Amino acid sequence: MTFKTIAARTALCSALALATMMPVANAPARAEPVVNGLSGAYLAGRQARYLGDFDAAARYYGQALARDPGNPQIMEALVLADLSQGRIDRALPVARDMEEAGLQSQLSQMVLVSDEGWNKNYDALLKRIEDKRAIGPLVDGLVAAWAKLGKGDMSDAIAQFDEIAKEPGQRGFALYHKALALAMVGDFESAEEILGATGPGSSVQTRRGVIARIEVLSQLGRNEAALEVLQNAFGATLDPELETLRSRLQAGETLPFDIVASARDGMGEVLYTVAGALRGEARDADTILFARMAEYLRPGHVDAILLSAEILDDMEQYDLATATYRRVPQDDPAFHAAELGRADALRKGGKPDAAIEVLEQLAKSYPDLPIVYSSLGDLMRTLDRYDEAVAAYDRAIALIPDPSGGQWFLYYARGISRERIGDWPGAEADLREALKLNPERPEVLNYLGYSLVEKREKLDEALSMIERAVSAQPSSGYIVDSLGWVLYRLGRYNEAVAHMERAAELMPVDPVVNDHLGDVYWAVGRQREAEFQWKRALSFAEYGESTEEADPERIRRKLEIGLDRVLAEEGGKPLKVAGEKASGDNN
Repeated sequence: MTFKTIAARTALCSALALATMMPVANAPARAEPVVNGLSGAYLAGRQARYLGDFDAAARYYGQALARDPGNPQIMEALVLADLSQGRIDRALPVARDMEEAGLQSQLSQMVLVSDEGWNKNYDALLKRIEDKRAIGPLVDGLVAAWAKLGKGDMSDAIAQFDEIAKEPGQRGFALYHKALALAMVGDFESAEEILGATGPGSSVQTRRGVIARIEVLSQLGRNEAALEVLQNAFGATLDPELETLRSRLQAGETLPFDIVASARDGMGEVLYTVAGALRGEARDADTILFARMAEYLRPGHVDAILLSAEILDDMEQYDLATATYRRVPQDDPAFHAAELGRADALRKGGKPDAAIEVLEQLAKSYPDLPIVYSSLGDLMRTLDRYDEAVAAYDRAIALIPDPSGGQWFLYYARGISRERIGDWPGAEADLREALKLNPERPEVLNYLGYSLVEKREKLDEALSMIERAVSAQPSSGYIVDSLGWVLYRLGRYNEAVAHMERAAELMPVDPVVNDHLGDVYWAVGRQREAEFQWKRALSFAEYGESTEEADPERIRRKLEIGLDRVLAEEGGKPLKVAGEKASGDNN
């Protein structure tokens, strides 16, 4: 059972619905740019919230609340903006006022639950849960179990976990936290019985869950068994964090159990696992709230920090994501992962030079880590710096002495880069190696087949490759376009029409696809339709990102004099249907 399955069966997201509220006051002081008038500040806050800019939203809503301290909608919005940033300290005064005024606000309750958990006010927290002034059924039950453990009531805590396990869809979640609680108090045998069980009704399996089991086995003096679990779960090629675990186990060291070290840690783990469950099942704007609470309850929870940063990246909040990634300490085993994420966020945020600097520095710190060089290669490739991309991929591949199926993309990416710099023999060798490692990859079949046709080489094999790619991904506009274009190149114009039309349906605003369709229409005598498609292609190329294949000047020339005369001007051979005496090659 997975966390996502549990999330799908529970109504966690419903806890985030906004409720009707009464006036409250006492907003925290802030420094912010001033917007004239209540309506201006409120509208600026709404716009910032719509864009996902939580920091700006909090500033503007703070201004609005200072001008209208009795406005419940502004209060709710302000709590949401602060909670989304993880600024629970700022949200607390507002949340307390909301509750004192008798308001029913799930957002403020989330903040107050976090605060009581942080301050170890277990009795108050349990009373809050009993009064249904908390977060939601599954979360409240698990938090209550950890609160009871925090009070020293281990028997009550275990009974609480067992009660939750009886609920449909919640067994795996409850057993996982029960195992963590047992291990935290030193009952490693019972914890291993739960974590080591498989099949229906067992605890959920995640990376942290596997690490927890490895630590439990080590505490039991079973390092060999722990190494076997590590190998089975993650394979032979490990990241620095897992490699450190393996080295310590091989050296005979007893690993400490530190997945959770206190009841408060346990509460943070509940919220972290809920965030992991919600990711992909709920809106990012909802999921980030649980990740932020997990960070608050357990400062230094690196996995929660990384999850928050990833969610912010998904929300296209690249500056906030970058700042969150930077919170991972340099001496943490997951530092490399944070830096890789930060580089990607910088790239997406339009700061490629900063991204390159991050990866180059990371390469100095982790000279033997292939993913650092492959990430640098990917970045250089997106910047059309193909020579540098090839050099980076060379380093990555050299660090993998025995490549397996998972490394196919490295060869594929290096093959693309080599093809772009004119090294076709090297490119073909890489693309074929990618297919050897992972046969029938549609993107590799498409790229290699298309390239062979463009070079007039191995045409039968090329067509077969692209047909297999289309069969594997019939809804990929790029691949369907390739099939239509290859048939056009081979002079099989009538066959090409249906495929090019399908590609245009799949990618209606792509300039290359529309340009190709225009050429195919021209080749079969549908000249007016060809001109229409070229005009569409021209408009998309001018307002979008033009490519060498969708050259606006060439499209204009085709509109002026027709495709046949353009081909003649370029020194190409005329259009000929396959099977005619003249050559069918063109363009």
